[in-house]
Amino acid sequence: MNEKRPYNRGLILAVLMIAAMSGALMQTSLGTALPTLMTAFNIDLSTAQQATTWFLLVNGMMIPLSAYLANRIPTKMLHIVSYVLLLIGISLSMFTPERQDMWWLFVAGRIVAAMAVGIMMPMLQVLIINMYKPEERGTAMGLMGLVVGMSPAIGPTLTGWILNKDHNILGLTLSSDWRSIFVIPFIIIIIATILAPFLLKDVMETKKLKLDVTSLVMSVAGFGLFLWGFTNVAAMGWSDFGQVILPIVAGVLLLAAFAWRQLKLPVPFLDIRVFAKKEFTISTVALLLATMAMYGVEMMLPTYLQNIRGLSTLDSGITLMWGALFMGFMSPVAGILYNKVGVKVMCYFGFGILALGTVPYVFLNATTPTIVISVLYALRMAGIAMVMMPLTTAAMSALPDEKGADGTAANNTLRQVSSSVVVALLTSVVQNVINNNTPSASLKASDSIAYAGQMMNASMDGFQTAFLISLIFAVLGFIFVFFMKSNKEAN
Repeated sequence: MNEKRPYNRGLILAVLMIAAMSGALMQTSLGTALPTLMTAFNIDLSTAQQATTWFLLVNGMMIPLSAYLANRIPTKMLHIVSYVLLLIGISLSMFTPERQDMWWLFVAGRIVAAMAVGIMMPMLQVLIINMYKPEERGTAMGLMGLVVGMSPAIGPTLTGWILNKDHNILGLTLSSDWRSIFVIPFIIIIIATILAPFLLKDVMETKKLKLDVTSLVMSVAGFGLFLWGFTNVAAMGWSDFGQVILPIVAGVLLLAAFAWRQLKLPVPFLDIRVFAKKEFTISTVALLLATMAMYGVEMMLPTYLQNIRGLSTLDSGITLMWGALFMGFMSPVAGILYNKVGVKVMCYFGFGILALGTVPYVFLNATTPTIVISVLYALRMAGIAMVMMPLTTAAMSALPDEKGADGTAANNTLRQVSSSVVVALLTSVVQNVINNNTPSASLKASDSIAYAGQMMNASMDGFQTAFLISLIFAVLGFIFVFFMKSNKEAN
């Protein structure tokens, strides 16, 4: 039940944001480390990306369950359990032996961590809705965006800095080994775990709800099959029926049956009726497009910088650093501006900046100055910050408060699943373009220089195609703004 004594909103939000920082770092910190992991475990790009795609997918699959857990388990207990779960997941990945046959353990750790993050992140939004009045939520969501937005954005830079050389922080030695990229998130979540019993309160009232196991199984199987098909595209190609087409189709059918079941249940596992509210649906779709446009470049760029440009992990991280800083600066500003000018104006500017910043990426080559890449990346992340929290706030404000947990679960589920799909999709696109344009082995034997040049061109074609798809997402997002209301909050 809800604790009757007053609680300090600021202290609760502080603990939640500390924990969210650790979870958010886990989402994208591997981006810069992929080439290092490929070497350490002797795996290819498509296999290495599984650590990201499966994290994002499991994160998305857990979010519908988080709505049930938020109503069933006291706030404090739920968070403490999720923090401990995140500690276990980080530990599994961090201590995986460097062997190709042990890669599954690394991915298993990512899956366990994703389960924890899939509970923590949506709960942060739900608690903000429950603790703050509608007129205060823009600022609170902006502060949340400072952590939830900036942490994954700064992840690649932080990873590059760690992998460049050994570091000594407050007496703690961080070696340049890939395991060290997990140390900082590990320490952060330990701090949150220690503070949680003393500072967190049971903000939401609990209810005796029955878990619909059938819906849970259908959603997990549906999303799992759907992504499994996409992750197999890189290795198998779109013509493979058994491991690509069949899983995707089966996943779509299962998800359709899942949706139909939710409409029939008196108390649905995931209340998709929230999409009957037009403003919620439009804001959510626009948010998905912004998310896919962000990940489409953010997850591909470090590999381009290291494999094509030959940059070190540190230099590739520094190249992306200004984007993280711009996003961190703009997130709270966007929250304040949302309260003043409304979501529609914010999104026109945000998606416009995002699209303009993405256009030059389609024409990147092996000699594009890194300063140009860095400036464009900063511009893109500023545009992302201008739309991300305002769209989230607008979507949640379109629903009554009692539907906040359901709306958050639906919104975040689609966002995380779209993230995992776009990473798997673009990885497969890059890999397929490279495979289709790889020069013959005979050329390698007769003219190694010409072979290297053609391989470079094949890789560039792959990355340019991925960036073009990201541009399409940004343009579609701009178009969707036309259908949004111009008032400050959707009602």
